[in-house]
Amino acid sequence: MRRAITAVVVALAVVPAAAAASQVQIAGTDTAGYPHLVLNVVTATPVSKAPRLRENGLPAAGLEAVNLGAAKSVVVAIDNSQSMKGQAIADAAAAARAFVDAKAPGDRVSVFSFGRRALQLTGFSTSSAEADGVLQGLNVDSNSGTALYDAVSAAAKALRVTTQPGRVIIVLTDGRDVSSDSSLEAAVAAARKANASIYPIGIESSDFDPAALRTLAKETGGTYHGVGSSAQLHDVYASIASELDRTWRLGYVTSARPGDHVLLRVTTAGAGTVEQTLTVPVAFGQVVDVPPSRALPSVVYTPLGTLAIGLLVGGLFLGALYSLTRIRRRSWVQQRLAPHVVQTVQRGNQADRLSMLKALFRATEGTFGRHAKWRSIERMLVRGDVPLRPAEFLWLMIGCAVGAALFLVALGAPALVALVALFIGGLLPYGFVALRVRRRVKAFEEQLPDMLTTIAATLKAGHSFKHGLQAVLDEAQPPASDELKRVLTEAGLGRPLDDALGDMADRIGSENFGFAITAVTIQRQVGGSLATLFDMVSETVRNRQQFARKIRSLTAMGRMSAYTLVGVPFFIGGIVSLMNPEYMRPLFHTSAGHMLLFVGVGMIGFGSLVLKKIVSFRG
Repeated sequence: MRRAITAVVVALAVVPAAAAASQVQIAGTDTAGYPHLVLNVVTATPVSKAPRLRENGLPAAGLEAVNLGAAKSVVVAIDNSQSMKGQAIADAAAAARAFVDAKAPGDRVSVFSFGRRALQLTGFSTSSAEADGVLQGLNVDSNSGTALYDAVSAAAKALRVTTQPGRVIIVLTDGRDVSSDSSLEAAVAAARKANASIYPIGIESSDFDPAALRTLAKETGGTYHGVGSSAQLHDVYASIASELDRTWRLGYVTSARPGDHVLLRVTTAGAGTVEQTLTVPVAFGQVVDVPPSRALPSVVYTPLGTLAIGLLVGGLFLGALYSLTRIRRRSWVQQRLAPHVVQTVQRGNQADRLSMLKALFRATEGTFGRHAKWRSIERMLVRGDVPLRPAEFLWLMIGCAVGAALFLVALGAPALVALVALFIGGLLPYGFVALRVRRRVKAFEEQLPDMLTTIAATLKAGHSFKHGLQAVLDEAQPPASDELKRVLTEAGLGRPLDDALGDMADRIGSENFGFAITAVTIQRQVGGSLATLFDMVSETVRNRQQFARKIRSLTAMGRMSAYTLVGVPFFIGGIVSLMNPEYMRPLFHTSAGHMLLFVGVGMIGFGSLVLKKIVSFRG
């Protein structure tokens, strides 16, 4: 009698435990994102608290739990191929409308259809009105075909941009895929990338094969639902809604290696515990077995080689630490002795280096200083306000040219490319200075009318011409203020003002300012109202600038055509070289190709000069 009572007590204790264990299950696992694993946990009743996950008895690292019963993004994809014609498409639309109307207020729903092609009929919205209207007017496709995999891929792509972590794809079809550009593997990969679960619904007939739908569900943690007729779709959609309310999607980073067996234990408050053994696919281990590099001997990859490399790295680290300590100690000693010792050696070395550079620059100027081109370079540097002497600028160009060529030679570029880099590298400093000169002259031209007007107003007020220049200096911005400051400084040191202004006109390179200085010189010789003269010159300069702008606007189309014609060959050559390097290899690696390149570049250069002459205007 006592044994019977004991057996009954044990049985009563085991039954609730078994019932609790059956209230939670792992619906599916996803190991494609190794080491990030994903599994769907379904409970018998909705649970508000996230389940706890342990791997081999230890808490899961980086656990992310998403409740699919909470606010989520849902794609409802319906097959509208010609096989769904008649009552099937009407029942499918009605069941989907009932599912959308009964969704949670925070769920965002988008409707897709797929016949010959997959189409997104609505965007994601928490309102069911748009989806309801689209589903009411859903008709079968006029073209034959079923793009099931394309629909799944398109739905996954749309889900990737949503902000809600819960993502679900419900796809309904009555046949197999026959017109997709994507494959089953691509559809599964797209859903995994979007972190979405697929819940397929199949209207099963005698020749229906649910294998593809079962694969979509299994590989993404969803559940496949099959029905015998479209009249049962209402119950299926309700079942999916109930299952989503009870589903948690768990993701974590596993510590297991490929091929290991791990024991997953999921504990849910009020729903019990479930365990499942998971094997990490061995395919992931292939990325670990990297073949040894041919650049190093095979002994390096042995345990002895690893030990030798470790000792070498450790020795280098200790040597660097010792050197750093000695340097800091030596610097401390030097700081203590510096007030009592004359630093002659270091200064002497620095002076020697500077004297060598000065001697090199002096020799360069002595050799080329008498040439007209040398003086034009000096004038360009002054006009661009570049703080370099012509000899320094020349050696800078040589250094850039040689440096660019050596850099490409070190990368293994052909001799022709290195030669082109030598030419372009040498021209870079020159182009920079020329651009600076152009911008500076343009800025001065823009300031000139206002500057002349200010001088005229000062003269009308009874002040002297020098006082007018001082007024412009106080109000103007560079480069006009810098140049006028130099003029007034030279005049203050005793130089005639006319000569200082003439040098300024030559230095700045402005034709309009040269006209103004010429007018001032003539007025001082023949007399007259200088203020009226400046007003006339200012008005003339303004008219010239307006006329130049008008000409530039009229020739804008021609200049753009020139830019396009010059740039198109280089653009097409670069694109073809990237897309098909073998096709362009004869052009870059044969003598005939080099000749064609030289001829082509020469013709492009000549054509660009002709186009520039056509669209340019010299007023």
